[in-house]
Amino acid sequence: MVKSSTPFGTRYGSTLRKRYAKIWSTYKSPKICPRCEKEGSVYRIKIGIWACRKCGAKFAGAAYNTFSEMGRVVRLRAVIPVEELKKVNETVNNDVEEAV
Repeated sequence: MVKSSTPFGTRYGSTLRKRYAKIWSTYKSPKICPRCEKEGSVYRIKIGIWACRKCGAKFAGAAYNTFSEMGRVVRLRAVIPVEELKKVNETVNNDVEEAV
């Protein structure tokens, strides 16, 4: 992969130029729509808001990518088996009935 050059020349230090190049290459790479899974049809409307040209889906993501690492962690932690969710709801309902 060819590294993208930054528009800064030799200014601002190598660390910041490398960080900028990494973010810019992530931002310009083709994205995959989470709804229709078509690659290259996703574009950024505003910071954190993305849309798909093919299916018309609008969704939230990170500033320069369609997902954030924190969002990915939250999504994985939020997946609870249905049976466990039903048990939790039943115990909450029982506690409310006992309190009344």
